[in-house]
Amino acid sequence: MDRAQQRGLLDLSTDLFADPAPAPVQEFAQPPSLQSHLYHLLQHWAHITDKVRVADLRPAAIMGGNRIPFARANGPYARASNQDMLTAALDGLVARFGLQNARLGEVAAGAVLKHSRDFNLTREAVLGARLSPWTPAYDVQQACGTGLETTIHVANKIALGQIESGIAAGVDTASDAPIAVNEDLRRVLLQVNRAKSLPQRLALLRKLRPTQVIPETPRNAEPRTGMSMGEHAAITAREWGITREEQDQFAVSSHLHLAAAWKRGFFDDLVTPYLGLQQDQNMRPDASMESLARLKPVFGKDGTATMTAGNSTPLSDGASAVLLSTDEWANERRLPILTHLIDAETAAVDYVHGGEGLLMAPVYAVPRLLERNKLALQDFDFYEIHEAFASTVLATLKAWEDPSYCKEHLGLSKPLGPIDRARLNVNGSSLAVGHPFAATGGRIVTTLAKLLAQKGSGRGLISICAAGGQGVVAILEAA
Repeated sequence: MDRAQQRGLLDLSTDLFADPAPAPVQEFAQPPSLQSHLYHLLQHWAHITDKVRVADLRPAAIMGGNRIPFARANGPYARASNQDMLTAALDGLVARFGLQNARLGEVAAGAVLKHSRDFNLTREAVLGARLSPWTPAYDVQQACGTGLETTIHVANKIALGQIESGIAAGVDTASDAPIAVNEDLRRVLLQVNRAKSLPQRLALLRKLRPTQVIPETPRNAEPRTGMSMGEHAAITAREWGITREEQDQFAVSSHLHLAAAWKRGFFDDLVTPYLGLQQDQNMRPDASMESLARLKPVFGKDGTATMTAGNSTPLSDGASAVLLSTDEWANERRLPILTHLIDAETAAVDYVHGGEGLLMAPVYAVPRLLERNKLALQDFDFYEIHEAFASTVLATLKAWEDPSYCKEHLGLSKPLGPIDRARLNVNGSSLAVGHPFAATGGRIVTTLAKLLAQKGSGRGLISICAAGGQGVVAILEAA
């Protein structure tokens, strides 16, 4: 029975016999009517077909992706807009997979730092790329989790049979960050726009004072606390006793792993050059403990500060895109299937009043995901944990290993336990690559998909923390 037949049967049972009136009490038992027989039969079939429909869901295939090299803010991409970079990432993917003028099911993408001109950003990027203009597109935003969240959105629609193919993407530019006008100026300008005559407009403009026309300086702070993400992370690092040496060692490892991956050509079919940049600009092949030790702390209180520019991600520019589809769609076009997206989970924590760290939501999301899939934390061949800060990854791992924390905060009878750190971020991650907020998820998905395809089997875990006390996690399995 195909999906259309299932839906038809369910619709029939709903439309004809929904909420039947209770039968009146009879003094003598009456033989059941034909309608009663049919109603119960359809209820039975609806129950069965519902199970069939759930069982028939097939995880979306990931063929690969494309990104532009990530750049440090105010560098090579200083004059590139979100739309410019997103279009470049999409065009690189179109060229790699032969999708010129192809009409896909949809494109979902997003950016965290957006101008008013970025209205309908994804659709405009599609219209500027070499995809068919008949491809629908829409924006998604979940802070640093955006790139993974768009992947989940597209994958879910594929699994439900709503679309056969789609692209998930993300982009951000810290170089071209929006600059807001003073709130008083904004209100006056709106009043001027509503004024009926020139004298009225001039009268309103005369009310302005010099301080009201000065633009507001861009700030990277949580609205609820007024603290930056780094300041929040410094508190968590102190609470978990994460040392400066641990963080620096983790950062050095990220740079060296990334440099080695570039050297052996791992990213050759995942990245297309853009505006003269061939590789990730932030990568430091010569990173060492000695060089990082010379850096002064930039987050945290004096005396306990351990977080530096070297063990924190830099402000970055970049874009990434992931191609997903059904197995049939990929096979018809002879496109290689690297992995399938098996499941995903999101979580949020109360970092304002609940006493939890801003970036600790993935700690809560992962055990839910593991329980639903009957897996242990150790059942993975690769772990891709977003390196917002070295301390964030280290605190996450310590939390999963801590019996008291797992019991009191996660409601677990025992800790999730340690992971094999040789399987963690094996090709480097955000500390070395950079972190254009919405683009990081796509980078991680394609990196993990290729790792699993090269191994030929196994599964991988993705964990991404995000602003607002949120987290997005997912499981990929080799095809």
